[in-house]
Amino acid sequence: MVATASAEVVKLQADLKGGNEVPPNSSSGSGKAEATYDTETKILSYTVTYAGLTGPAMGAHFHGPVEAGKNGGIVLPFKTVQSPIQGSATLTDNQATDLLAGKWYANIHTAMNPGGELRGQMLK
Repeated sequence: MVATASAEVVKLQADLKGGNEVPPNSSSGSGKAEATYDTETKILSYTVTYAGLTGPAMGAHFHGPVEAGKNGGIVLPFKTVQSPIQGSATLTDNQATDLLAGKWYANIHTAMNPGGELRGQMLK
C-alpha cells in the first residue's frame, strides 16, 4: 500500500470570546473550536464547546470567507447548537482553501447577541 505524500491532516482551532465579535460584546462566556481537515478525503471534523452564554444558543455556524475583524456569511451550519457541538462535513476545494487560509470563524449566536456572542477565527 502506497501513501500519498501530499495527504495530511491539518489541525485548526479557535478561542471563542465576545471580544472577537464585530462589533465586540462584553459576554463573559467562552468557548473553543477544534477541528481537523483531511486533505485527501476533504473531510472537516469539528468539536465546539462553550459555557457562560447570556442565554441559550440560538444558532451556531462556521462563517467566512473573511479575515478576523470582518463579518462573513454562513459557510457551514452546525447540526446542533448544544455544547459540545460535534460534526463533520465534506468541503469543496474553494471552502478548503479559505479554511486553511484562516478565513473561517466559528460563531455562537444568542437572543441577546443575535449577530454573535462568541467568535473565534479558525487557525492552524
